[in-house]
Amino acid sequence: MEIALAVPVLMALMLAAVQVALVARAQVIVVYAAREGARAASVSEAAASAAERAVRRTTDLPNVSVATATTGRLVRVTVRSRVHTDVPLIGSLVGDVGVEATATMAVET
Repeated sequence: MEIALAVPVLMALMLAAVQVALVARAQVIVVYAAREGARAASVSEAAASAAERAVRRTTDLPNVSVATATTGRLVRVTVRSRVHTDVPLIGSLVGDVGVEATATMAVET
């Protein structure tokens, strides 16, 4: 009888762990994409377009937005995305999660 009560709770916890892992994966991808975008922008004359191309090459996440800002000798690239929480049961309770990362590098041109 105790097993019949514990199994649904354990399944919910496992599904929650899967959802957390998917969001963490997306965060790591966004951080990597921001770094790659900042690196590409730091060595290019057209910083915004170079950052955009680099981010698009490094991520497969949907709904990615890229913002580039150059101030003095620094270039800052911010990458944002919405992670759809579509794991059964858990996803409908949590809702979509926004992930964001910013990377700053010195301009090398």
